[in-house]
Amino acid sequence: MLLPFYKEGVVEAGCDEAGRGCLAGPVFAAAVILPPDFKNEMLNDSKQLTEKKRYQLREVIEREAMAWAVGIVDNKEIDKINILNASILAMHRALDQLKVRPENIIVDGNRWKPYFLPIALNSQLSTLNSPIPATTIVKGDGKFLSIAAASILAKTYRDDFMLRIHEEFPQYHWDKNKGYPAKVHREAIRQFGTTPYHRMSFNLLGNTQQLEFDFG
Repeated sequence: MLLPFYKEGVVEAGCDEAGRGCLAGPVFAAAVILPPDFKNEMLNDSKQLTEKKRYQLREVIEREAMAWAVGIVDNKEIDKINILNASILAMHRALDQLKVRPENIIVDGNRWKPYFLPIALNSQLSTLNSPIPATTIVKGDGKFLSIAAASILAKTYRDDFMLRIHEEFPQYHWDKNKGYPAKVHREAIRQFGTTPYHRMSFNLLGNTQQLEFDFG
């Protein structure tokens, strides 16, 4: 059973991302606020669960969470700002959408940027706004329920996206590899070139060579 919270007695959001190591597609992130009394023995890091269990748990999380949201940063943005910044931005975008505002944030990993509540650009309060307290936790998706829940939402919603774009470019087998650097994926890049969904700043061929052509 994972831990229910990092800081007791506050509204706490767990954040995680999916797709950071992929060659194609966006990075997805989720933010989840669970009730203080939430319990689920099956809930764990999404990588430790079968696909069937992930989708079963997604229904539970969406039904029982106090608030949840998903943020997306596409491959074009990733190429501009790099994958680390894109992963954090996706988590910020998820937090922006929460219907319940968190008082504390716990994040899977070891890197973070201060998160401020959205405020109108012309508001005088913007200079007084302070970031929400946040803690990074290495392998947090295997330690805390809210981060594990976020990992499941990020993973399943990204998988759904990759299945949709697989229909556009079936030769890359994204229905199986979800954009990760599987051998069949890299072989398809060598044979067919890149698509509008590929991350051109990544080492797509698995060596120092970078492709310069795509489908437009």
